[in-house]
Amino acid sequence: MPYSNYTFPLLLVTQSLETITHSHKIIQNRDDEVVCLRRQIGLLPAVSFIIGTVVGSGIFIAPKGVLMNSGSVGLSLLVWVLCGVLSLFGALCYAELGTTFTKSGGHYTYLLETLGPLPAFLRLWVEFLFIRPAVASYVSLAFGRYVVEPFFTPCAAPTVLIRLVGILGVTFVVAVNCWSVNMASRTQVTLTFIKMFALVLIIVPGVIALAKGRTENFQNGFEVDLLTLDKLPLAFYSGLYAYGGWFYLNFITEEVINPNRNMPLAIILSIVAVTVFYVLINVAYYTMMTPAEVLLSDAVAVTFANRAFQGLAPVIPILVAISCLGALNGGFFGAPRMLFVGAREGHWPAIFSMIHIRRHTPLPAVLLLYPLVVFMLVTGEIYQLLNFASFSRWFFIALATLGMLIHRYRFPLHPRPFKVPLVIGITFTVVSFFIVGLSLYSDPWNTGQSCALTLTGVPVYYMTVYRFRLPRRCRRIFGKLYQYSSSECINMIVFIMGLN
Repeated sequence: MPYSNYTFPLLLVTQSLETITHSHKIIQNRDDEVVCLRRQIGLLPAVSFIIGTVVGSGIFIAPKGVLMNSGSVGLSLLVWVLCGVLSLFGALCYAELGTTFTKSGGHYTYLLETLGPLPAFLRLWVEFLFIRPAVASYVSLAFGRYVVEPFFTPCAAPTVLIRLVGILGVTFVVAVNCWSVNMASRTQVTLTFIKMFALVLIIVPGVIALAKGRTENFQNGFEVDLLTLDKLPLAFYSGLYAYGGWFYLNFITEEVINPNRNMPLAIILSIVAVTVFYVLINVAYYTMMTPAEVLLSDAVAVTFANRAFQGLAPVIPILVAISCLGALNGGFFGAPRMLFVGAREGHWPAIFSMIHIRRHTPLPAVLLLYPLVVFMLVTGEIYQLLNFASFSRWFFIALATLGMLIHRYRFPLHPRPFKVPLVIGITFTVVSFFIVGLSLYSDPWNTGQSCALTLTGVPVYYMTVYRFRLPRRCRRIFGKLYQYSSSECINMIVFIMGLN
């Protein structure tokens, strides 16, 4: 059988905490309703959740990286198309995993069910201590930059003010996600419609210019120096960063209405739509800007707006900031569910498997990310993390789809409401490992650091989760440290939840 019945010792939770939050499994409220994550996400919120999370700051920043590492306009557009196809293949694989294993948690759950607890714990470790805070901090800074800089043009905006506005954006998103699942879902739908309007606003003048014959930047579009092709994996990383987020719906599987139907349908509709929009946006960029101008611009969308429509140019930074806020909201809505499930399985302190009794939100898991993101925003040590975050992310995604193939082979009779064609699963897994392997050649320093940071979770796993294999004296020491740190966390969350 799969690894779902694997048990670990759970941390004892104090009686005072049980009066405020309750386990999702057995505790009932005064109306005899089980306190759990409810199925409230329909098809439209699911599509909005994926699109709103995928379309963030990436499409306004990544075109420069894709062009710089691909070397030509034609090859950069091909990279955007292939990144969309690869993301669709991966999303379809995750649709099968999400309907096969109906628990929330995304990558963590699938690694646990198919490859065992250690890979799952490492995914949880690297996600919440490095990847998720770094990505959220980066998006928050992008939000702050697009809000503040229009008021200081042409001068540089104060860095302190950008960070402060970024912290305010994070605080707003955390408050929404702690308050109500419905509020977070409605906020995501609203922000998604606004950001899609921003994309259309960029595409339309580009298409009009293209129809008028402005094609000079596309001529000889595939002329490239063969010596620069070794950087092509980095171009894919830049493009895949812009597509990042197609897997977030799998983090909230337990909250999706009729997941066997809505998950595959939402994934297909959203990824196809995002791919079409991304390619059209890049075509629009090249109708108004030369490749050299794209490489020189730190804000391609703003430069494009200044060229395309003078009167509406100030609106673009506002729409981009809203787009960043939507991506931030989607990340804070989905990622804590992975931590919630990890705590439920015994891989994290049990406090993070608790749900607010009135608001039905995984409040402790949401709150854990907040100080980490704020810390990275204040210190500014995020750009180096972002450079190698993609390596760990794609390595574990490749492991998850490899686990899907292994599970198919080992348990051919296991119910699979949605079954992706085998060729798609194999293609995605091979290509993902190939890109990860090439990145070791293209950027060995950052990818090596990423490997090292990921492996730091191995001793943590054996000192906490698997500590019954350690000598008795070590078990006592680590057990006391674990209990002390968890009790401090409990007291803090009891205080915060008491305020609510």
